[in-house]
Amino acid sequence: MKIGTPKELEQGEARVAMTPDSARQLQKLGYECMIETGAGAAAGFSDALYKEAGVEVVKTAAALWKGADIVAKVRPPMEAEAKRLRDGQLLISFFYPAQNEALMASAAKKGASVIAMDMVPRISRAQKMDALSSMANIAGYRAVIEAGNNFGRFFTGQVTAAGKVPPAKVLVVGAGVAGLAAIGTSTSLGAITYAFDVRPEVAEQVESMGAEFVFLDFEEEQQDGAATGGYASVSSPEFAAAQLAKFRELAPEMDIVITTALIPNREAPELWTKDMVEAMKPGSVIVDLAAEKGGNCKLTVKDEKIVTDNGVTIVGYTDFPSRMATQSSTLYATNIRHMMTDLTPEKDGQVNHDMEDDVIRGATITHEKAVTFPPPPPKVQAIAAQKKEPIKELTPEEKREQEVAAFKAQTKQQVTLLGVGGALVLGLGLIPGMPASFMQHFIVFVLSVFIGFQVIWNVAHSLHTPLMAVTNAISSIIILGALVQIGSSSLLITLLAALGVFMAAVNIFGGFLVTRRMLAMFQKS
Repeated sequence: MKIGTPKELEQGEARVAMTPDSARQLQKLGYECMIETGAGAAAGFSDALYKEAGVEVVKTAAALWKGADIVAKVRPPMEAEAKRLRDGQLLISFFYPAQNEALMASAAKKGASVIAMDMVPRISRAQKMDALSSMANIAGYRAVIEAGNNFGRFFTGQVTAAGKVPPAKVLVVGAGVAGLAAIGTSTSLGAITYAFDVRPEVAEQVESMGAEFVFLDFEEEQQDGAATGGYASVSSPEFAAAQLAKFRELAPEMDIVITTALIPNREAPELWTKDMVEAMKPGSVIVDLAAEKGGNCKLTVKDEKIVTDNGVTIVGYTDFPSRMATQSSTLYATNIRHMMTDLTPEKDGQVNHDMEDDVIRGATITHEKAVTFPPPPPKVQAIAAQKKEPIKELTPEEKREQEVAAFKAQTKQQVTLLGVGGALVLGLGLIPGMPASFMQHFIVFVLSVFIGFQVIWNVAHSLHTPLMAVTNAISSIIILGALVQIGSSSLLITLLAALGVFMAAVNIFGGFLVTRRMLAMFQKS
């Protein structure tokens, strides 16, 4: 089968759904690859690079749509492209089926199967195909770069001969994939970064990246992100009011605000109101990543950058991934290649459209002349955040009771072991003809095992490896016995003694060497 990628018709779209590298991987799956001439030029991939990768370059979109069994593209098909779909053809692209029902019905009527990359379920196995996350990651990174381009100061604080420069303060609203990417970029540039999200379980992720999580003094049970595909759920009016009040408090202090809050198939929630913009300092920047769905900021203008009367720049671009077309195309083409890998289990260049597969079924919106959207819930749900039970503080009396109980249990165990060991030794000593000298040595052996066990058992787990290493070295005291016997008149005893010296020497030097390396791990370099 042939897989082809046409040139994107959307104005300003620079991405391409197939790169030379992804084409090589697709060919290993048994497919022939086609691309429309100039399709990858805006992303930095010339026709010559595709030809080197063994891709057939066709001159017109009509020829590509006619010759390809599978069409991979970025944007949903335009009306002219949808007319070119045919029975049995497979289209893979972003589609947004809830917003394009007529287009979806048209594709189904023509008999084409459509896999919407924006409908890939958010389960662990599908992460490699999650194109929305790939693009959101780039958008979050680019949002910080765009903010820096419009911000008149450093991100990081500096102390110079010319004076002190304070660090920029950045607030990221929404800690999803785009938000976390923005947080990582902002902190790496040296800004003091704050983040807010309605899902409290992301606080640890935010703090692990060096940002400060903004907590609300408001209690509300939030639906776990696993139940909503990893997205935030709709908040109550009371929670939303408390949220806005917190943002009003933060607005005068922030230099840069990046909003990323979106809920699938809904208009973007309004989180940054006009009065908040007016409260911000001149020169501040707002980057609204939700501009395509109306924006999180009241004053955002889609696809434009505006400056308010009080000098606040509001960036409402909707093409952040396309502004980094080379990187975006590479990630998106990889997502599609992974999708094709799942569709081609035999690697024979033939699509096996398995509607029993959670990922393929979830992403398929039309198949065999039927609309299959919305999909059923996946059999494997996203992993829910484990609810942490609050740890109860023990009173001094309770702590004392626990210590006494633990001591009693330990004493009982030791007495039991000693009793059992004593009985065994006594039983062994009562055996007729047992030499007294043997019993003396045996009792010393049993006591040494018991004491050694008690000592080692009470050592912290983190010290077991260095302890065992140095124990090996100490136990090599047997080298003394070997050295005494090495001068024996018996050749066999001399050989065994030499072997004992060699093995004990390895134990000595190796044991101390391992111990030294282990202890060095706990020292600052």
